[in-house]
Formats: sequence, C-alpha cells, structure tokens
Amino acid sequence: MIDLTIPEGALKPEAEARLVKELGDILIAHEGFDPASPVAQGVTVVFLHRPAAVFVAGARSEKPRYRIVPSVPEGQYTDASRKALVKDVTAAVVRAEGGSLDDVASRVWVFPTEVEDGTWGSRGGIRRTADIHAFIAGEHERKVGEQRLARSRRSRAVALLEGLLDATRNGQAAD
Repeated sequence: MIDLTIPEGALKPEAEARLVKELGDILIAHEGFDPASPVAQGVTVVFLHRPAAVFVAGARSEKPRYRIVPSVPEGQYTDASRKALVKDVTAAVVRAEGGSLDDVASRVWVFPTEVEDGTWGSRGGIRRTADIHAFIAGEHERKVGEQRLARSRRSRAVALLEGLLDATRNGQAAD
C-alpha cells in the first residue's frame, strides 16, 4: 500500500498515471514478488492525496513536493532494500516530472514503513506477514514470510542489546 501525496497539477495527467503504476510495480518488486502477478497487482493500492498547499519555512513552495509512504507488512524491508526502494521511487518521480535528479530529488520524501505483524487488517480480518506471502505468491511462500519476520525481529533485538551494552559500558542508565 502506498500513500502518495502530490499537489494538484504537479504532473501532467499521463505522467501521473505512469508514476502511480510504476510506484506500485516498484513496491511489489522490492517486497520480492513478481510485478506481473495479477494477485500482487490486485492487493497493491495507491491512495492519492492532494494537499491544498505545501509550505517550506512558512512560505508556499514554488515547486511541487512529493511525499511517498510505502507500507508493507513487518519483516519485508532490510536496510539495503529500504535504501534501494527510496532510490527507485525517487528516480520514478524524476522521470514523471521530466527534470534532473539534482533538481527533483530534494523535493521527494520517501518513508518506507513496516506495519507490525498482527496489525495489518484487510478483508475483514488480521493478515499476518506469512499469510500475506502465501496469498500473493502461493502457500509455498508462507515460509519466506515467516523467515523474513524472524530475521527482522532478530536484527532489531540485536540492535537493542548492543545499545544496552554500550549504555552499560559508558556508565549510562537505561531509560
């Protein structure tokens, strides 16, 4: 799912339509699924938001600003995949606007977000990461969802423990 904020008139209608499609395909690919999959396409939703105005330092922005929030189930992103996703999404906006990376990239904000396992609701129920993998790519992919979630949680636990050890070594009390 993507929350896409684009000011009205920032892009030509056909460029905006291509961008919306491309962003969906980028998200599907970065989740590890086939963008050509009708199932993956069918559950990839883009919500387009139109702000009345965008301000920078209290003044109306002269150039359009883009805010893209791709949300996926917990465990889908790694640091490397987040970095690649931000790069690919930014490049897609640059293409849609028809400008240069130097001009457009500073106006593109991308916030890859993971939704905690057990809090993704759709179709009237809670869908867990493994369930979503099985639904999109087949039951044989359920294990991939389980492994990604476990890897992600392990990584966060290690980071937390390292932070606690550093605080202890430096004589700082844990908050």
